[in-house]
This record gives sequence, structure tokens and C-alpha cells, in this order.
Amino acid sequence: MEKEKKNIYRIDASGKALGRLASEIAVILIEKNKPSYLPYKKEGNLVIVENVDKMKITGKKLWKKIYYHHTGYPGHLKQKKMIEIFKENPAEILKRAIFGMLPKNKLRKQMIKQVKFE
Repeated sequence: MEKEKKNIYRIDASGKALGRLASEIAVILIEKNKPSYLPYKKEGNLVIVENVDKMKITGKKLWKKIYYHHTGYPGHLKQKKMIEIFKENPAEILKRAIFGMLPKNKLRKQMIKQVKFE
């Protein structure tokens, strides 16, 4: 039995747009950049993202985009603007963008765990 071979990718987020950066990371996590790509197989790429607080958010998204979260109780729909989340934890915005770009299957949670922020 062969041991899983992990490839480590280091990405510098400074000056890069949020969506373009997220799609670049999603392609690496899905492993579509490899010739041995299979949609049902996960070999395990590790992506380390540096300088997340220096990434570029274009347009007026920072003040207008709203993230919603429902607690499960009636009437408990919570909302936060992107600027509030960015001040608390800029990596959370990038993580949510990547999560939305990953395939909606059982491998999704495993893939998002392979992203580390420094």
C-alpha cells in the first residue's frame, strides 16, 4: 500500500483579488491541475496562504456584501457585513469563498481542511 503523497503549495495573497485567489486555491484543492485528476479521488494537496490581510477586495463588496447565518431557531437569522468579518478574521472571508467554489459532495469538508492560513 502506497503512502499518500502530499504536495505543499505556498501562496502569497498580498495584492491579489479575493475571487481570483479563491478560484486558484480551489483548483489546487480539487487537483484539476494534475494530469491524474479523478473527481472521486482525493490525494491531498496542502495549501498554505500567507498575507491574507493584504488581499484586495474590489468594488464596494467590503461595505455592501452581507453574510447570513441561521442558528436553527425561529427568527434567529444573523447577518454581518464583510467589513466586520474582515476586521475580526480576514482568513474567514477567503475560506468562505473557497468553500463555495468546491464541489458539493462528501470530499468538500476534507478539502477545506487542507487550507492553512499564516
